[in-house]
Amino acid sequence: MAKYGLLGRAIDYSFSRGFFNEKFLKENRNDIYVNLDFQSVDAFISWFKTQNELKGFNVTIPYKELICPYLDYIDPEAESIGAVNTVVIEPSGALFGYNTDHYGFSRSLNHWGVIAPKKALILGTGGAAKAVVYALRGQGYEILQVSRKAGTIDPLDPDQHSGNPGLKRIGYQDLSAALIKQYPLIINCTPVGTYPDIKDCPELPYEALGPDHFLYDLIYNPEQTEFLQRGAKAGAKIKNGRQMLEYQALAAWDLWQKSIS
Repeated sequence: MAKYGLLGRAIDYSFSRGFFNEKFLKENRNDIYVNLDFQSVDAFISWFKTQNELKGFNVTIPYKELICPYLDYIDPEAESIGAVNTVVIEPSGALFGYNTDHYGFSRSLNHWGVIAPKKALILGTGGAAKAVVYALRGQGYEILQVSRKAGTIDPLDPDQHSGNPGLKRIGYQDLSAALIKQYPLIINCTPVGTYPDIKDCPELPYEALGPDHFLYDLIYNPEQTEFLQRGAKAGAKIKNGRQMLEYQALAAWDLWQKSIS
């Protein structure tokens, strides 16, 4: 029996545990996927050193960036992104970090077809946002990032290592109806609106939304966040993070299987 898991904090809501255990059941695999709920990465690493059952794990909020210093190897793509969401445990015990979030997001986004102009407003600056930035850059998008700390420089910003100009970053207070109308794609990469705080939503001038907008929320619980509901009322196309999670989970599974084949 192989054991896999999800490293995070307060993750009872987790999609991954149900997804993988259902997959194992359907495929008659004697494997198990568990939540690895720890108050810190240090606590997890201390526990990890005392066990030998875990074969690989995913990483979620708030540890996608914090796990990086503990890894023995980081895939170049994950290093460019500045965040890891999948860790392969090599037979030697070494921890190899990868990022499958950008793949899951790109594949999910492409279901919408062509979005024009290619201009995206990204809400948030965490590990998930970094993967989204990486994916959109690969598709030629112009990106404007919204942060609670406008104008700050993120030491893990992929642009700091690419020769590109730094990400354009503004505060929520700088958002205006005129600005919203310039960006057809708006992506919520923050946890605002996650269960149980389902009435919360990012602070936007929602009255500026219309049928030409595409609202993507990385949150999947609830299925329709307040952010998405407001977009739908304005006629925008909406999508939650479920499909992205399924794609990134299957990509993580492929990495784990390659390590033992």
